[in-house]
Amino acid sequence: QVQLVESGGGLVQAGGSLRLSCAASGRTLNIYTMAWFRQAPGQEREFVAAISWSTSIRYADSVKGRFTISRDNAKRTAYLQMNSLKPEDTAVYYCTADLIYPSCNYFGSWEHWGKGTLVTVSS
Repeated sequence: QVQLVESGGGLVQAGGSLRLSCAASGRTLNIYTMAWFRQAPGQEREFVAAISWSTSIRYADSVKGRFTISRDNAKRTAYLQMNSLKPEDTAVYYCTADLIYPSCNYFGSWEHWGKGTLVTVSS
């Protein structure tokens, strides 16, 4: 069983930065791909970034060059560094993990989810 807990969300002005963390538990977690999705009110959950156990990385086009995903297997934690934030980045950000390729950007394909952390970017 994999359990995921996100933290680091909050209110930030446009152009600012936030760093999200996802603390994970699970015996074989180190071989799981970990990813971030986000969901704005009234919208479908969308892919943000993913990182495999071998650190193969994928990003959504909307965040390339601004967001950086990373992981620390020893700490069982994944991170999402978000820079140059825009009001349209406002959403609940969810951490997910699965034995899946990082190119899989459909939320329905991922099994394990955290409860999410809210990021609000003011203009």
